[in-house]
Amino acid sequence: MEKFENKLSSNNKAQSPQKRMKLESDERTAQQEDDEEDDEEDEFSHPVPWQKVEAEGLDCDYALLLSTEEADQLFKQLEEEVVYSTGEEATVQVFGKVHGIPRKQATYGDAGLTYTYSGVPRSARPWTPTLEYIRDVVTKTTGQTFNFVLVNRDGRDHMGEHRDDERELDPLAPIASVSLGAARDLIFRHRDARGRHGVRQMDPVKLELAHGSLLLMNSPTNTFWYHSLPVRKKTSLPRINLTFRRVLPGRRRGSREHPLL
Repeated sequence: MEKFENKLSSNNKAQSPQKRMKLESDERTAQQEDDEEDDEEDEFSHPVPWQKVEAEGLDCDYALLLSTEEADQLFKQLEEEVVYSTGEEATVQVFGKVHGIPRKQATYGDAGLTYTYSGVPRSARPWTPTLEYIRDVVTKTTGQTFNFVLVNRDGRDHMGEHRDDERELDPLAPIASVSLGAARDLIFRHRDARGRHGVRQMDPVKLELAHGSLLLMNSPTNTFWYHSLPVRKKTSLPRINLTFRRVLPGRRRGSREHPLL
């Protein structure tokens, strides 16, 4: 590189002032274009320090994806943009009975996608600008693409033990969970260690999901481990959780099981 620059400088001396000005102008233009490309790359460049969360059959990656300021702003924007489900789409079926979901929920994604969650089909609304932005940040950070997101807004509410193993989901794709707002605990429990009749003694895995954090649940986590969000009565602040998924169009619909409320 040094030899190339010296040769270019020598050639400039032999050229007319007009040609030198044209060359310098072209160089500045090229440099500006390079800088703009770098800025575009940096816009979604989130090099984050990953924390590995592992156990037998459990493979997750956790990181703080967003700064506090950016997470605060995105939370406010989602409060203005997201339209939450009503009617049948705001219910779940548990052991044949219909129950109202104890939190606000919405589904967004690519055109034409439908996702059946707990026995109820839910159509994807078109991406909002903020959901699209967060999706792209997650993609740039993880290298994974997603075409659907389930939005949950809760505060003191809970989510019972369940696995995200619906038949529409790409079994090899991770699920990316972005948390905004109040920090909540996520508890993983192995399928063989659940309840009083568990056949194995295995400790649960507990992880606090912080404001602006990203949890990547990799295969085969949802095959072997259930996860839940216990009640946190002292929580007075709301929380928005985004779980980005890869839905396979045309795949036979329906959950393998009914997640609890």
